[in-house]
Order: sequence, then structure tokens, then C-alpha cells
Amino acid sequence: MDGMANELGPIDQSLRTRAARVVPGGMWGHMRTGNLPEGYPQFFARGEGAHLWDVDGRRYLDFMCSWGPIVLGHRHPTVEAAVRRQMEQGDCLNGPSERMVELAERLVGLVTHADWALFSKNGTDATTTCVILARGASGRRKVLLAKGAYHGAVPWCTPHPFGVMSEDRAHVLHFDYNDVAGLEAAVDRAGDDLAAIMVSAFRHDYGLDQELPDPAFAARARALADATGAALILDDVRAGFRLSLHGSWNDLGVQPDLSVWSKAIANGYALAAVLGNDRFREAASKLFVTGSFWCGATAMAAALATLNVLEAENGPEHMRRMGQRLRDGIAAQARRYNLGVRQSGPPQMPTILFEDDADGTRGARFVQEALRRGLYLHPKHNMFLSLAHSEADIDAALAVTDEAFSVVARF
Repeated sequence: MDGMANELGPIDQSLRTRAARVVPGGMWGHMRTGNLPEGYPQFFARGEGAHLWDVDGRRYLDFMCSWGPIVLGHRHPTVEAAVRRQMEQGDCLNGPSERMVELAERLVGLVTHADWALFSKNGTDATTTCVILARGASGRRKVLLAKGAYHGAVPWCTPHPFGVMSEDRAHVLHFDYNDVAGLEAAVDRAGDDLAAIMVSAFRHDYGLDQELPDPAFAARARALADATGAALILDDVRAGFRLSLHGSWNDLGVQPDLSVWSKAIANGYALAAVLGNDRFREAASKLFVTGSFWCGATAMAAALATLNVLEAENGPEHMRRMGQRLRDGIAAQARRYNLGVRQSGPPQMPTILFEDDADGTRGARFVQEALRRGLYLHPKHNMFLSLAHSEADIDAALAVTDEAFSVVARF
């Protein structure tokens, strides 16, 4: 690992100054480093495998994986070769390429509940498409969401109220994730106007302990959707293809009507998918949602290559093992330094929070010390493993976290 100070590099500083003149606030959305502890770089130059480099040449062992899309590792050779082949033929054409049909067939053959597929470019596109489809199919309006769940950044679901009117959410009702009684009460409030129940693969709310789905909750959500005629929508944007290649609730024995995919589908190339069962096929054929770039062939070629590698190498299991190796090492270190640390979520998508850290000071110090030593972690958001993370990478990360814990313990 490359040693470094937490001061920003001169190129990053210069780019921030330039961006501030032409981009409101210098940056927007979830990648804005103003939401991170001091010292995190805003701009990056390249990635390779499990590592990335900022614009000042500093190298990091990466545990954010571009906030999830990098599932095989940065610039995976199989994916990049598929992209180059497709780019030689074209990307944005007057209509889709053969890759669209191939990818729809691949996804329908892989994801247990799926009978058909539609494509877009990001998770918000896809979750919104599902809501429109559920309402169109049912003629109803109410959509149930878990409190604090993230399903995108448009008025009906964004966690940030700026520019959002109450009318945008007039037909959204909430329940607590994993709370069967609360879900039942929300269904009762919706009455005969219930169009959809939307659930995340697991509870991954920002800054909180992650929570895996209770099988009883998942089963009840399915039963309530069946009883009311509502669509059960599984938002698998964040967890899809990291926990399972067949749908993140597949091992629970619960199949949604509609599911939403994006982050890990094409190893960093912009793509999202809505998968559905035959109950919603006719309604989906009447749907009008579109975008000039939604059928870009390059991302679809990347997705086909990504899925082939994940299946051939059992990607979810590799990521689980590497994540568990990291989790076990972190737990042992925290005990050794007598620090209260909570680890939650699936091992493939770890979250690390500190006890007695309401203001986030300990967490910030921990990730800053890790960053200084070339390890890129996040203090509050769930992180991501990739197929590129090896045992040697995990051990290198643990050598850094050991040093970071030692500083936090003294601090």
C-alpha cells in the first residue's frame, strides 16, 4: 500500500477550483466528497482490478467499487474485450442491436421469477418504471415503501425534499422494514387502491446498521401482494448479482412479480433492467418509458460478459468468502483494541459502524487513517466486494485497519 498524507493533491485541488466555476457546488449527488471526512479525493484517473488511482497518482485498495457497479474488478479484461468488439460495430443506433435480445434471454434464463425483461440506464429509471407499470396494470395508485429505504432520486422516492411537493408523494405509504404488523397496517391503509409493495433486497439505509430480510416478513409481503392483487417489487439495484445470480430473495423461497437491477449488471457500464413475470407481460407491452440511450449496445455486451464471468467463477460465493474474511479480521482487531464496532449486512456488502459514535467522529477518524494508508472505505454507507478482491487484498486491507484501529483507540 502506498503511504500518503490526507492533504488533497494539487491536481484534485485545481480541478475542484475549476469545477466550482462551472458546476453548481462543484459536484452534486452521492459522489460529492463534501459528505465524506476531510481528505477524500473528488477526482479519479483510473482503476484496475481491486485498485483505483486518484488524479494525483495515489493508489487505493477499493472497497466502494464505484458505489457498487464494479462487480468483477475495474477494467475486467473479458468485459473490456466485449466492449471493444461491440464498439467496432456501433453503440447508439436507430434501434437496439442483437445484444438486447441476447441479454433479455440471458436474464430470463438466470433470474428465477423472470419471464421478460426491459432495459434502461440507471436504477431510478427502473424503479420508476416498475411503479408506473404496477399502477397501469392495476388501475390503482398507492405504493408502499419502507421508511428510510432508497429507491432513487426523483420526487416520488428521493430522500431529499428539496424541490419536492407533497403532491409528488400523495399516494406513497410507509412501513418499517421487517415489521410484519406495520406492513399489514400499511396495506390496510391503502385499502382497495394498493398498486404495489416495493422492498429492498435487504435494509441498507445510510448510516444505520444493515438488516437482512426476515423470511417471515418476505413471505408475508408475498402473501399480501397476492391477496390484494398488488405487485410485489424487489429493488435489487444495490444487491443484485452480489448475493445471488437468481434474485436476492430466491434463497428465501419468495419470488417478486417485478424486480429492478442496475449497479452490478455490466461492471461499470450504464445499464438497468426491469424483470417481470407473465402476470405483467401484457401491461408491460403497453408501457411507454424510453430514452435515447437506453438500448445502447455496448453496455449490453458488457452485461453479457459480466454475467458469464460471474456464473463461471461463482462470483457471489467468492465475494461472500472474501467479505467474511474481512469481517472476521475486523472483529478480531476491534476486540484486541477494546473498541465497540458493529458489522452488519451481508459479507459481500459490509457496513462498519462504531459504538458510542453519535457524531461520527470515531468512524471518520478510522476511515481517514485507512485512506492515508491507501485503503478506500466509507464511514457510513455499505461497502462492496468484487470478484477482483483476493485473499492477499483482504489481508493487506486488514494490515491497514489494524493500524487505523490503533490510532482510533488512542484518540
